[in-house]
Amino acid sequence: MDDLSALGLGHDDDATTASSSGDERDERNERDERDDRHGRRGRRRPRSRAALALIGVAVALVALLVVAGVAAGGYALHLASSWDDETTTLDDAFPADDGRPAPADDGSLNVLLMGSDSRGDETTLDDDSPSDQRTDTMMLLHVDADRQHASVMSVMRDLWVPVPGRGEGKVNSAFAHGGSPLAVQTVEQLLGARVDHVAIVDFEGFADMTTALGGVDVVSEKAFRSSSSAPRSAHEYVQGVNHLEGDSALAFVRERYAFSDADFQRVKNQQAFLEGVLRTLVSRATLTDPTRVTGFLTATAPHVTVDADLDAGTLVALGAGLRGLRPDDVDFFTVPTAGTGTSADGQSIVLPDDVAISELREALRDDQVRGFLDARGGRP
Repeated sequence: MDDLSALGLGHDDDATTASSSGDERDERNERDERDDRHGRRGRRRPRSRAALALIGVAVALVALLVVAGVAAGGYALHLASSWDDETTTLDDAFPADDGRPAPADDGSLNVLLMGSDSRGDETTLDDDSPSDQRTDTMMLLHVDADRQHASVMSVMRDLWVPVPGRGEGKVNSAFAHGGSPLAVQTVEQLLGARVDHVAIVDFEGFADMTTALGGVDVVSEKAFRSSSSAPRSAHEYVQGVNHLEGDSALAFVRERYAFSDADFQRVKNQQAFLEGVLRTLVSRATLTDPTRVTGFLTATAPHVTVDADLDAGTLVALGAGLRGLRPDDVDFFTVPTAGTGTSADGQSIVLPDDVAISELREALRDDQVRGFLDARGGRP
């Protein structure tokens, strides 16, 4: 990603002042009509299919690097405006401030990325009333204060943790019991770090996202065949590099039945896929192709729901600070676990490694996550 160090975000006065006041009014009217039709900038019912947060990471971390690093002037402003127009805003993404960890005073940043898995009644994403929704995937993106490193840590969805006000339960049940606010509170209690932003992503349009990039090269740890009720719809994956696009990419990140360790391998595959997306997005082929950049953001934004403060301005500023970041500066790992077990009420659960998680809490507090990984000899 060294190419980014030579690129900056300029300001094109001509491009930003060319429109007349009448044009601006017309554009606002069209935007309001589109918002009314699609429920933008407000609370929206989730899509019916399971959601996956890893694309949210690409949006929150990398796609905006592209905007900040590659785009200039009116083009950058156009992309930023498109992001704000097409994403959906969570009205109430966070719990009450009482009892939450204090905001970091060193400039480090935490973004909680979730995917909603609607297996029962529909509910708005920020509704704190009980529902049957669970977060199929959960990741915490930590950006170091010096913007030289970032970490993406997966939280196993069946991790057995205290859920505030509900006793012990699987971490993904927090979303079912109290929407985004309770999910945030549960993760903050688990990791001892304040969540600064929230992004929720759905599967719909996933194929279009990868197609917009011309496919993604992903290194698979294992050779496997995806499971499918229709044999012709199954996909084959080799050990090593696989070029994934559309349905093959979707099947890769969703598959768990092909593995003896099920979700554990699926989480590894999601991390491998995200790393492939990262490398593709920051490649010279993407950065020098405005059509590809625009296509990716256009395909991604309508499937992302974010907290009110995670707007284009915030992301462009973050992207500008991360221009020197390279793919090798981003670590992917799983919050430490201690195997599997059965809860008192008979549920199959993943047990937390309390000692290692305590060390991770200290590392997050001190902005030393990479040091935590080095001390453990790599990914937990």
